[in-house]
Amino acid sequence: MLEPSTDTPVIDRRRPKGIYVLPNMVTLAALFGGFYAIVMAMNGRYDLATTGIFVAMVLDSLDGRIARLTNTQSAFGEQMDSLSDMVSFGAAPALVAYEWALRDLGRWGWIAAFVYCACAALRLARFNVNTHVVDKRYFQGLPSPAAAALVAGFIWLATDAGHDGQGLQWVLFVLTLYAGLTMVTNVPFYSFKDLSLKKSVPFATLVLVALGIAVINIHPPTVLFALFVLYGLSGYVVYAVRKSKGKPVSVLSTSTDEPDERGLHE
Repeated sequence: MLEPSTDTPVIDRRRPKGIYVLPNMVTLAALFGGFYAIVMAMNGRYDLATTGIFVAMVLDSLDGRIARLTNTQSAFGEQMDSLSDMVSFGAAPALVAYEWALRDLGRWGWIAAFVYCACAALRLARFNVNTHVVDKRYFQGLPSPAAAALVAGFIWLATDAGHDGQGLQWVLFVLTLYAGLTMVTNVPFYSFKDLSLKKSVPFATLVLVALGIAVINIHPPTVLFALFVLYGLSGYVVYAVRKSKGKPVSVLSTSTDEPDERGLHE
């Protein structure tokens, strides 16, 4: 006589993983900012196009912080953020720059725009690969939002002054190439990630923040573009100072337990 089977089927009652709404809605809003910039550039509204890129920058700086504060980080969110950045800070600035002035340079114009777009993609891919081995205090190369701010900030400033791009084609050409190529260098740029919003700060810090807001409001296009130009040069200053003092200039960590990452730190 056969013994009754004691094996009972195990039913996996785990619910399928969902998607966290809040941080991904912010990321989608940032993506919309980049898409909006492209559409406005196609319609000749470069003031609104540059505004869309800067709004995307603000939203991009918030989605990660919101995810950490609400403990809603996810691999999906990281990939979504990277794809959003490619549109808002890679394709959008390149296309806005091309439509505004680079088109007049013929093949040189679209080459500059493509180099910027390609460097943004390479920079984001490298960032995703090196996330766990890079010194959190620094970015490896100019971050894509700052590169986008250089290009969009120049167009915003020139448009605000009444220029339509004529006579500024080669200036934008050089700036676009500089922003693009600096993204894929190993130059260290301060990331501000060691600044915590949860820590108490002296009262004077709030006064300085208020003064900073007041200064920006004097003339936002000029002040913001100047700030991003200084930031875009700061990495080379840090690199030169470290090099002159004999300090390591690489922002990659000096040790890791991951075998696939051997050789990254040489």
